[in-house]
Amino acid sequence: MDAILLSLKLALWTLVLILPFGVWVAHSLLGLNRSKPWVEAALALPLVLPPTVLGYYLLIGLGGKTFLGIPLVFSFAGILIASLIVNLPFAIQPIQRAFEAINPEIIEAAQVSGLSNWQIFRLIELPLAWRGITSAAVLTFAHTLGEFGVILMVGGAIPGETKTVSIAIYDKVQSFDTSGAGALALLLLGISLIAIALSYGVFGKSISQQRHRRG
Repeated sequence: MDAILLSLKLALWTLVLILPFGVWVAHSLLGLNRSKPWVEAALALPLVLPPTVLGYYLLIGLGGKTFLGIPLVFSFAGILIASLIVNLPFAIQPIQRAFEAINPEIIEAAQVSGLSNWQIFRLIELPLAWRGITSAAVLTFAHTLGEFGVILMVGGAIPGETKTVSIAIYDKVQSFDTSGAGALALLLLGISLIAIALSYGVFGKSISQQRHRRG
């Protein structure tokens, strides 16, 4: 139970902190030209880097340092920072695609009407991109619950502090507790399936509505 509550706490904090940042970065990418592929590649690195590589660099980068007097390595603060970095692609890419799908004529009409950039963003772009924001939130939450390699390297397996559900499953397998590991694995499987179904449902409705409008 402690591992489940800790994973939920980590997923919620990750979501609260990364979602506003993801919206800001995704919207900022719209204004980039030559540097855009490089920025996108850097943000997508957590998708292709092995967890051990990313975990190693985070371990070196966070080792021996403190934030407001709180040790980062082998602490909740440390795995939270690791979770934020690992989830960058999941929090940014769906929102970016949603912003890019907005018809430029709508933005031009708003500019002609005298709306400021902030008003356009708040009143037009954000409401139109809500499906991408929702999808990013769902994917980030589900991915955080299942993250293993990076969390293990940065946080270890301290009960109540850094031992998340995925690490608890690993420990149960190591101790030959197959029934306990199976129950936790089934829980994560169900959450992941629901998250993916919600994500596909959101984007599926969005695409079908866009095709209907064009038709």
